[in-house]
Amino acid sequence: MSKKGGSSGSRFDDLFGAARTSSIEPESKLQPIEKPLIRKTKSTDPDYIRTTVYLPKQLHKQLKSAAADEEREMSDIMTLAISQYLEERRGKQN
Repeated sequence: MSKKGGSSGSRFDDLFGAARTSSIEPESKLQPIEKPLIRKTKSTDPDYIRTTVYLPKQLHKQLKSAAADEEREMSDIMTLAISQYLEERRGKQN
């Protein structure tokens, strides 16, 4: 196999040579990368507890559709509904 240009090295020598002479900063000049703040998920947040609620299929379907329409989580809607119920209930007891 003949080599073009009459060079005596492999065809990758130019690439390796360029990589060796490139201006790479020494590690001492590199700044640490700041990690972005990671939002806790409800499953890892100690302020939340997982529970099971049985809903009629039609109500579940409506809740799921409403959550999708509003781009919210079903659990957020249920939290609001339960909070409102408990607040109303507290008002009736006083």
